[in-house]
Amino acid sequence: MTNSAPLGRRERKKAATRKNISDVATMMFLERGFDNVSIREVADAADVSPTTVFAHFPQKEALVFDEDDEQRDRLVSAVRDRAEGVTINRAIRDFYTAEVGANIDEHGNDVTRIFLAFLNETPALSEYAAKMWLRHEDALADAIADELGLPEPTAEIRVYSRFVLQMQLLVNEHEDQLGILDAGFAVLENGWAPVEAALTGPQD
Repeated sequence: MTNSAPLGRRERKKAATRKNISDVATMMFLERGFDNVSIREVADAADVSPTTVFAHFPQKEALVFDEDDEQRDRLVSAVRDRAEGVTINRAIRDFYTAEVGANIDEHGNDVTRIFLAFLNETPALSEYAAKMWLRHEDALADAIADELGLPEPTAEIRVYSRFVLQMQLLVNEHEDQLGILDAGFAVLENGWAPVEAALTGPQD
């Protein structure tokens, strides 16, 4: 006999506890402001100890982002598991589009707008979000290099990975998320020169 089932249950319980703490904390932050809520208050509201909160979240800002590792894994999977004939650029674009859609489907347009406004208006959270996404840079660059049959990422791959991750941050700062995605990936796909030519028009 193996103990894989109990381990699975424990992992599911840990994930559920983590999500509950994050959900409770986020609602409290939205209602009262990030700086006006303590870890002790979050713990009490989630019916856990402060030690349990810190076991799942290393710092207060992390409470708002309960899917950091999962987002990294989904991003890498979007590259590795893309369908035959789909470019890496298209695969990541589709991944971002699906993430935006899933978030709106789960929470609705109004709640999504409120959350993004809260995120962008709270400096500590904006800074944490930027660092969080950029932590995925090495994983994304390594996955792209591997898909292209290269032993390690080239300078171009690292630049592309940084641009892609920065785009996600830009998306979070604008209401027209899909419009920003379309514009960003069009530039990555075709370069800046065609955009500049279209914007400036024919020269006399």
